[in-house]
Amino acid sequence: MTEPSEWTKMVTTNPSHSTWFVKRFRDMAAAGHDLQGEARFADAMVPRHALILDAGCGSGRVGGYLAEAGHDVVGVDVDPVLVAAAEEDHPGPLWIVGDLAELDLSDLGVSGGFDAIVAAGNVMPFLAASTRVEVLRRFRIHLAKEGRAAVGFGAGRGYDFDDFFADARLAGLEPELLLGGWDLRPFQAGSDFLVAVLRRA
Repeated sequence: MTEPSEWTKMVTTNPSHSTWFVKRFRDMAAAGHDLQGEARFADAMVPRHALILDAGCGSGRVGGYLAEAGHDVVGVDVDPVLVAAAEEDHPGPLWIVGDLAELDLSDLGVSGGFDAIVAAGNVMPFLAASTRVEVLRRFRIHLAKEGRAAVGFGAGRGYDFDDFFADARLAGLEPELLLGGWDLRPFQAGSDFLVAVLRRA
């Protein structure tokens, strides 16, 4: 049996957290905050009408933007409250409640490899540690031959960057580009954020 994610454990302890999360981002959007940096990054990675997986989609801010930009988007998140918010706020993409450690979209009629997979919003540290390699392996399986995965998360969240690089290698992925933020700053020793663009090894 797959170990529950850290997010699942958190909302089990505090069931109102998901509702708070949805409201927080709706309030930020209403106040005019720029919430689309990760989505603009992903949009620049692919040609028009690409097939994109929003992995750990939350309430849909990344996948929703990419769908409006003309891409075919599938979003997956373990939290049904967040997926319901994504369906309400961003109709169009296929939003799915599912565990990334058990990801198999062929069972859901999604055929063909993804041109890009985006895991934004600190998705990786919210996984159960025992599932990290498996999640990355499933990313690799779902990528098109020339597809790439963009994974971003912050330091100090219980998942060292070096451990992530080792897990990616075990999963059959290798870095194509390493950045210190979604705004394209370079990654270097001491960076407090990592954006890794990965390809099949």
